[in-house]
Amino acid sequence: MSAVAVFTGIGVAAPNGLSTPVWWKATLNGESGIRPISRFDASRYPARLAGEVPGFDAAEHIPNRLLPQTDHMTRLALTAAQEAFDDADTDPAQLPEYAAGVVTASSAGGFEFGQRELEALWSKGGQYVSAYQSFAWFYAVNTGQISIRHGLRGPSGVLVTEQAGGLDAVAQARRRLRGGSRLIVTGGVDGAICPWGWTAQLAGGRLSLADDPTRAYLPFDAAARGYVPGEGGAILILEEAAAARARGARVYGELAGYAATFDAKPGSEQHLSGVPGLRRASELALADAGLAPHDIDVVFADASGVPHLDRAEAEAITAVFGPRRVPVTAPKTMTGRLYAGGAALDLAAALLAIRDALIPPTVNIARLAEGLELDLVSAEPRPCPVRAALVLARGRGGFNAAAVVVGARPH
Repeated sequence: MSAVAVFTGIGVAAPNGLSTPVWWKATLNGESGIRPISRFDASRYPARLAGEVPGFDAAEHIPNRLLPQTDHMTRLALTAAQEAFDDADTDPAQLPEYAAGVVTASSAGGFEFGQRELEALWSKGGQYVSAYQSFAWFYAVNTGQISIRHGLRGPSGVLVTEQAGGLDAVAQARRRLRGGSRLIVTGGVDGAICPWGWTAQLAGGRLSLADDPTRAYLPFDAAARGYVPGEGGAILILEEAAAARARGARVYGELAGYAATFDAKPGSEQHLSGVPGLRRASELALADAGLAPHDIDVVFADASGVPHLDRAEAEAITAVFGPRRVPVTAPKTMTGRLYAGGAALDLAAALLAIRDALIPPTVNIARLAEGLELDLVSAEPRPCPVRAALVLARGRGGFNAAAVVVGARPH
């Protein structure tokens, strides 16, 4: 039998809460972290809202020696990783030398660090550029810094598939467990809320330009107009189930199924004739988990906030489950889209929904767009036994991913 992968630790840095308990309480209360940007002066930009992690002082969470060499998003990742280890009540130093590794997702790398050093290059000269620029900007920097700080010398890597990356990284972590590893740190923390990063995000053409935080990011709503970006995400501890049981670990749930697909170029013959990629990913993930659609108690939607993409996702969900046959939620309406951190945070929410028998809400939705046949959990959390959850994610460029998490099962 293949190794069973179980989640034993969760660490969160989110715009509506730093730490898992704070974020989860805010999420169940419908408290949003979307507000006017404070990290730089955005008054001259067409989009001026973001989800920023509140009250974060890096010096309170990571060693001073790491401050000169890390970007803001890496500091958030290191903080979430420490919380995840503490939550899992495990010390990687007690494992065999190569038994634990790190696989995270990223979409941008350390944009803010890079902008600062490029400004130094242009205004002062190359001798004023930090040597740490050589890696602080890099997509794999979170993986590397977590690995170094915690002495994790096992298999490691990074996935770069935008929003889908949070699920792709966890799936790669499961592969590493099946290859013999005992523990993999995984998930994603992302963010590029600085002028350079903001300009890149605006160029994508999908940001909401609204100034009202309650009306800016409205996935599946008739008034949807794009999304609000955010920073943060979740770091998760994934362990081989037998090893977790042997040390008496508390288990949140199991990664029971996963699949990824890729959409063909719009307008191509493959695109016009094939089953939509998100639907195929959902069906394949269910098959990987050995579950049928009626076994799923909630779907955590990708929820792009872009009308035609919302419609495509709603149609995929309806095709798999039937009209209004499964509760659907998008708690990311309280954080904004966190890119590589978003799906990892949804996985954390799914695991806590299983634990607490509560489906978190989608906030600010007034009226579903015409023709969308979804049972959207809105306004308030919905009490409901959650035994299995499907998490969906899409990355710009055609990436689709789906993951099924279930409560801990005897094996």
